[in-house]
Amino acid sequence: MHYNKLLFEYEEIPVREKELEYGFKGLYRNGHIIIERRQTKVEKGCILAEELGHHFKTVGNIIDQTNLNNVKQEKIARRWAYNEILPLSCFVAAYEYGCTNRYEVADFLNVTEEFLQEALDRYIEIYGDSIYHHDLTIRLNPLNIIGKERKYG
Repeated sequence: MHYNKLLFEYEEIPVREKELEYGFKGLYRNGHIIIERRQTKVEKGCILAEELGHHFKTVGNIIDQTNLNNVKQEKIARRWAYNEILPLSCFVAAYEYGCTNRYEVADFLNVTEEFLQEALDRYIEIYGDSIYHHDLTIRLNPLNIIGKERKYG
């Protein structure tokens, strides 16, 4: 589970859960992370990854997403999160496990379908619709792996 793993791996960064207002799911401020407690563990893992991205990659108050600089910083934090919990190799692992659709992939990778789609969209921005990785072609749009015989675990 990403949430517990991230809490352990980055234990020096204070994280607490509480009920947040105004629809916020997570906040990062002054070296501290707050996670909306009414989320599932899977959602909390995705949110925590993004807030860690803010810790490591962004500066200042970027809540106002009408400001172009803030939008750019938000993308940087999210990119960090995608790379942290959904590296390209995880799609190969999902394929080798036997996942055949987005729901199964998201479930296997312990992320929300929304987070999975956002990560795929980001990878498509970088690589286009497909990339060659570890002797396989990973089609990102639509998600598919081509190259090896499927191993069932």
